[in-house]
Amino acid sequence: MIETLSSSELETLEFAEAFGATLRPGDRVAFKGPLGAGKTLFCRGVVRALGYEGLVNSPTYALVHEYAGRIPVYHMDLYRLAPAADWEEIGLSHYLEGGGVCLIEWPERLPAAGIRFTHWVELEPVGDTDRKITIQRVLPSKSSE
Repeated sequence: MIETLSSSELETLEFAEAFGATLRPGDRVAFKGPLGAGKTLFCRGVVRALGYEGLVNSPTYALVHEYAGRIPVYHMDLYRLAPAADWEEIGLSHYLEGGGVCLIEWPERLPAAGIRFTHWVELEPVGDTDRKITIQRVLPSKSSE
């Protein structure tokens, strides 16, 4: 487990880029934290580390954004996913099996037996600007199984 305290958006981006550089095809990263905790900001740093240089925005309304870098990145925000939604029926399995890195915000919206994650990233606000960031590796990446 890795823990750090970030005091700014720049520190969060730099930490996210360092983490993102360790990811491999097949990795599935879950992001937990309240609204405004910095989940999308952290994803922006990961996407940069994987070679995409364009804009990275929250996919809250689109559900998924795809980014073509050295490794394809599928950034999902499940906040608006209905509690009883069938994630396979809406096509998420296409991304999960797509050979890229999946970044999933609000993973608690998925069924309990839904997806096997390789990493959990939790962002917790501490005061007005600080964020406690905890990363836990769970399983080997799909490519190394």
